[in-house]
Amino acid sequence: MNHDYFVYILTDKSRATLYIGVTNDLQNCIWQHRNPEQASFTQRYHCIILVWYEHFPDVRDAIAREKQLKGWRRAKKVALIEEFNPRWDDLAAD
Repeated sequence: MNHDYFVYILTDKSRATLYIGVTNDLQNCIWQHRNPEQASFTQRYHCIILVWYEHFPDVRDAIAREKQLKGWRRAKKVALIEEFNPRWDDLAAD
């Protein structure tokens, strides 16, 4: 059975830190990043702004993409974000 999987990038207000993750429930995942119950990377660095995401029907493809993005240099990640979301809007603001 196929599900929805998402690879996503979060950042902080100053865009200093990029966090890359994978989830099968993007809306709930963003909520958890914004309302952490325990100490976490995103809480420490205030990465709560969703600036990029990509959908995959297969978890293996999503995990492979996450690993690929984590291996990229920052400039390449920034270019990916700006192609998709030039103003770095919070895509989960609603």
